[in-house]
Amino acid sequence: MQGQHNPLFNLIPIAIVLLVLALRMRRLTRERPLKVEWLWVVPALYIVIAGVTFWNLPPSPMTWVAAFAALLAGAALGWQRGRMMHIAVNPETHEISQKGSLAAMAFILVLVLIRTGARNAESLGIPGVHFDVMAMTDVLIAFALGMLTMQRVEMFLRARRLLEEARAA
Repeated sequence: MQGQHNPLFNLIPIAIVLLVLALRMRRLTRERPLKVEWLWVVPALYIVIAGVTFWNLPPSPMTWVAAFAALLAGAALGWQRGRMMHIAVNPETHEISQKGSLAAMAFILVLVLIRTGARNAESLGIPGVHFDVMAMTDVLIAFALGMLTMQRVEMFLRARRLLEEARAA
């Protein structure tokens, strides 16, 4: 069966994503402490991963252009996703908390579905659809870097502003 594609193979990642989303939805309604001083960690780790990836296997010039566009798109969407997160400051203790939003979770689900649909279109042999897997990976790395970074930048700036307002009150 080499060379043939089993459509059931695509159900495994979809089932995993749905399971993770179901678990996240349960925690979504609970407020959790927001450690503003730790918001830089995920973007820092991801920039190292992206840097190592691009250094070891440099993209072609056209892929660099696409990756830069994806970085900008990811940054814009990350900023919007950060705005969807509920951030509150306790007026007495000045502790900062966050609560996820259904819109932010739906946003990620839509992105996963778009990616899965694009990958499946090629694997199912739909005419005119072809993706260079390495280029697609590079573009997605750049997109994720922009999204993760700007989401946390927006959350940091808003949390700091809310904290200043709570202290002033």
